[in-house]
Amino acid sequence: MAVAGRRAMWWARLRSPCPCAAPLCLPPWLPGGPAACERLYSSRDKEKLDMSTYPVENIRNFSIIAHVDHGKSTLADRLLEITGTIAKTARNKQVLDKLQVERERGITVKAQSASLFYNHEGVNYLLNLIDTPGHVDFSYEVSRSLSACQGVILVVDANEGIQAQTVANFYLAFEAQLAIIPVINKIDLKHADPERVEKQIEKLFDIPIDECVRISAKQGTNVEKVLQKIIEKIPPPQCNTADPLKALVFDSTFDHYRGVIANIALFGGEIQKGHKIMSAHTKKRYEVNEVGILTPNEQPTHKLYAGQVGYVIAGMKEVTEAQIGDTLFLYKQPVEPLPGFKSAKPMVFAG
Repeated sequence: MAVAGRRAMWWARLRSPCPCAAPLCLPPWLPGGPAACERLYSSRDKEKLDMSTYPVENIRNFSIIAHVDHGKSTLADRLLEITGTIAKTARNKQVLDKLQVERERGITVKAQSASLFYNHEGVNYLLNLIDTPGHVDFSYEVSRSLSACQGVILVVDANEGIQAQTVANFYLAFEAQLAIIPVINKIDLKHADPERVEKQIEKLFDIPIDECVRISAKQGTNVEKVLQKIIEKIPPPQCNTADPLKALVFDSTFDHYRGVIANIALFGGEIQKGHKIMSAHTKKRYEVNEVGILTPNEQPTHKLYAGQVGYVIAGMKEVTEAQIGDTLFLYKQPVEPLPGFKSAKPMVFAG
């Protein structure tokens, strides 16, 4: 009876669906959970997108910066929902935080990106969101992510107000000459005091009070206004598809089946499957196997163009081959590497 009971329990668990609802998915209790099902539901089975329909002037690359636990990842979830990038469900919590340590501790450790498609006043825009770490230990990763952006959303808790990492992140964006959109979050809290926080922002950052946007990312209150501000306040990237390929690596992940998946932002040119590329730092050459955007899961595209943000898979075997801040270019078409590269300080690996 005991053996039969265990078999029945195993069969019931085997039939339990993965939350992602993707075909061929693995149950969440298996090693890798939903991440494993993404490998089964290969990106090669998806229809490739044509990204040439989004000219540079219709692209906005932005980041969300904040002190720890001020609602940065929650705001990212709401932006993904409003633009239709993900379905609206109660499970949408920390969608861009994929590492186990990120979900357990409620912090962002790795920079993640997502491409949002948004229609504003009859014009289709491509909004590339780069979600950066909020902890002080990852300041270099934040700076490299910001170098791929033209603007930032500065999130401040309506209850706690400006904190140490708020100031540090503000000056990173300010020194990079990025457009800054101040957003006061958690206005739904009982002890929220947005008026006090607005005065702090004006006093410390010299940003007029009327430029602040009051929201509740948790409830979705006034979040769509943030999207409108992104289009109005953040300029498009200054780059040209006719230029030689110049791509910034701002993060990477490792897949046991496909190798390193490098997150890139294109500062010039275009990249597609079959291109021979080279790393400015390691001097190694690769052949591109796949390019695409993140929505936030991998969505292959025919090409990526200047001003766009996405990923490239090129047969890299070790994560050390895709160092944060490195520049990728076409072999035999060398370019001046993007400034600011530093070798990564060894830390505990998570991927």
